Amino acid sequence: MTVLDARALNRATLARQLLLEHADMPVLDAVAHLCGLQAQEPQEPFVGLWSRVRAFDPATLSDLLVGRSVVRTHLMRRTVHLLTAEDVLAWRARHDTMLRRRVLGTYRGELAGVDLDELAAAGRAVLADGEPRSMTELARALADRWPAPGPRALGEMLIAALIPVAQLPPRGLWRTRAGVRNVVLSSWLGRDIDPPAPAGSDPVGAALVRRYLAAFGPAAAADLRAWSGLAGLPAAVAAIRGELVTYRDERGRELLDLPDAPRPDPDTPAPVRFLPAFDNALLGYQDRSRIIDDAHRGLSVAGARVVLVDGRVAATWSVEAAAVIVTPLRRFSRADRSAVAEQGRALAAFLSAGESSRVQVAASPR
Repeated sequence: MTVLDARALNRATLARQLLLEHADMPVLDAVAHLCGLQAQEPQEPFVGLWSRVRAFDPATLSDLLVGRSVVRTHLMRRTVHLLTAEDVLAWRARHDTMLRRRVLGTYRGELAGVDLDELAAAGRAVLADGEPRSMTELARALADRWPAPGPRALGEMLIAALIPVAQLPPRGLWRTRAGVRNVVLSSWLGRDIDPPAPAGSDPVGAALVRRYLAAFGPAAAADLRAWSGLAGLPAAVAAIRGELVTYRDERGRELLDLPDAPRPDPDTPAPVRFLPAFDNALLGYQDRSRIIDDAHRGLSVAGARVVLVDGRVAATWSVEAAAVIVTPLRRFSRADRSAVAEQGRALAAFLSAGESSRVQVAASPR
């Protein structure tokens, strides 16, 4: 079985994640290709798409949110994602059990003795008037009936697991600050979510495997679980294994892939890219060594914004007074520093609507 080293996996990841060269595709198609973007920090998907889509106009993404073609909701790993409406409707039921289990993993004690189906029905009855509500407002509406768990546990279970909801604009619009207001997903999109598949079949699971590999492959089954949060996909993998090709990584893990997906030459040049907090390219894997050194792995879950140099995490970045501040994690060559500064100026201009192109690249660590 062919072994793919870290550099080969890195270039494949960059190509699938639209980071090897800017993609000439509509924003909606990019969101679909990426299987959504993690979005609990509302402005971060704009940077993620700016780094991926040629001539990205942030107003386009805002328009897609207002027009209900993309939706903010809890899905993979019980985190807020920005997804196409079609994908949310198709995938939400498949994630239902995982979402419940993850909330219970945090609030099992508080929710002990609560009939979750009864709680869901009561929550739906409150939301049936179509009035957008915060998680706290929904929980407080039911607190007299379930006083013991407290509003946080009730709200998390209702909004993140039991009731498919959409977070409404202006939350998530470009350069807009707004709180979370939720409505039932089916009322927002005008269509019910797709029902669960009959027992013994898993067409959504098989579709998720194919879509994941198109955006993240080659990857191991453990990577697929880490991305989705779903434990039940081995059967889906087994069902479509005949469609797939297999490799091994340098650790000996089996890697699955689509036969015609891009696997660029490992020596393909990789441009500097600025990634937002919680970017797909980092969080989409259990083994993230293809893109970030193990010594810096914690950055990927701490919400650090990172800079890719030669395809790997080489710095963090932040914004202060409209200037992009880059902090290297390793020594930069003169060419690296120049390329990072150039891309940093472009990012500063994007974030400030052209009012600033200031960038500061700190000294490299000794």
